[in-house]
Amino acid sequence: MLRRVLVPTLFPPPGYAHASVVEAGTRLAFLAGSVPLDSEGRLVGAGDPVRQAEQVLANLREQVRAVGSDLAHVVSTDVYVVSQDPAVLSAVWDVVRASGLSDGPHASTLLGVACLGYTGQLVEITATAVVPDGTEDA
Repeated sequence: MLRRVLVPTLFPPPGYAHASVVEAGTRLAFLAGSVPLDSEGRLVGAGDPVRQAEQVLANLREQVRAVGSDLAHVVSTDVYVVSQDPAVLSAVWDVVRASGLSDGPHASTLLGVACLGYTGQLVEITATAVVPDGTEDA
């Protein structure tokens, strides 16, 4: 159903795959950007991209669970971080790697951006996940 591809002629990526191949007929979930808000809509981790990444990933776990999947079935992500500092991007990526998303590993892009949608927001992750057979949407 899902095959992760590491291309041997390319530089080995740090904790993600070059590509993910999903067989036709498989259900996919295209998830909206997960943001660092709690269930009341309050920003978590103001000024702290690592804490925000942790909240974003907690929210992403809820999103994939709601569609009958889990982080291990995420095939692709885009990780947005408000920063021009590679060290900040690396710190957020360390949180992503520790989350279980890289168990696949999945295909991912890490981006430094100028701003995101909520005041004070520093991190957002969009994802696509396989929904395994035999699961029902919540």
